[in-house]
Amino acid sequence: MNAEEFQSLLESQHPQPLGHLPTPLESLPRLSERLGGPTIWVKRDDLTGLATGGNKVRKLTFLMGEALRQHADVVITTGAQQSNHARQTAAAAAKLGLRCVLVLRGDPPADPQGNYLLDRVVGAEVRWAGERTIFDALEQEAAALRAEGAHPYVIPYGGSNEVGVLGYAAAMAEVLLQMRSLVLYFDTMVVASSSGGTQAGLVLGARALDYDGRIVGISIAEPAAPFRAHIAELASAGASRLGLPYAFAPDDVEVYADYLGSGYGVMSNLEREAIHLAGRTEGLLVDPVYTGRALGGLMDLVRRGEIRAGARVLFWHTGGTPALFAYAPQIL
Repeated sequence: MNAEEFQSLLESQHPQPLGHLPTPLESLPRLSERLGGPTIWVKRDDLTGLATGGNKVRKLTFLMGEALRQHADVVITTGAQQSNHARQTAAAAAKLGLRCVLVLRGDPPADPQGNYLLDRVVGAEVRWAGERTIFDALEQEAAALRAEGAHPYVIPYGGSNEVGVLGYAAAMAEVLLQMRSLVLYFDTMVVASSSGGTQAGLVLGARALDYDGRIVGISIAEPAAPFRAHIAELASAGASRLGLPYAFAPDDVEVYADYLGSGYGVMSNLEREAIHLAGRTEGLLVDPVYTGRALGGLMDLVRRGEIRAGARVLFWHTGGTPALFAYAPQIL
């Protein structure tokens, strides 16, 4: 089907408009020259709006639409202390007049910084998981809300389920329309992949719209083999939600898990180099957890020849700017 038909199908899911869309495409000539490889562009999903923006706005367009459809009076989700997803969920809830409860990993910090500071600014109620896993804590806090008589809509970690993935299926239609308008073709797209929903949505959109380029996920936290299977399951669930006869297998998903370093949220020279190089060549801010790791991975793939010199590459900037301030000592 074409992009317009696919967008019409997605509208049947009652999305709730939240962001500044479509986001711009920008060329990165100085970064491309410095790397001496492919021509690199960026899709500026850091500019989607909602408390500094990011990729979760697209997922929340569908998730919040479903919450409203179910007449929820509170949304609840979970993440790390510097969760971009939590911050954008809290901002979306404020915009729609819904109560928001965030269940964050660990214990409260002495000094609110970055995303957690913004959670507080936009009025989220923060509950701390403490020694519990965030997944157990989310279930327990949702049950407590129900016991109070509330009607919570539970949004999973990263907003990654059969509803959330539709945000990036829609994004694929958006970018293909932009490519058509600008007479551009990107044979490779690179994206940070953590909870899997962003990449799963792109994979789903690519199948529906016959995009035959590479969609390369840079894993932020998970080993490649089980993560490919997880992304394939999410893409299949999204297709089923839309009534599309697609089943995805792990081999349909391309993931590099070479850049996990010491773990999630732990900076290394890879992220540090990417942050400084993007800032000093293009004035582009990437974050220390997601886009810094993904851009660092892209740079390494270019240097290793895994992305060929003549390729046209689109880097999906998924946001994360507030975390820069929480990691200042490690960055500098």
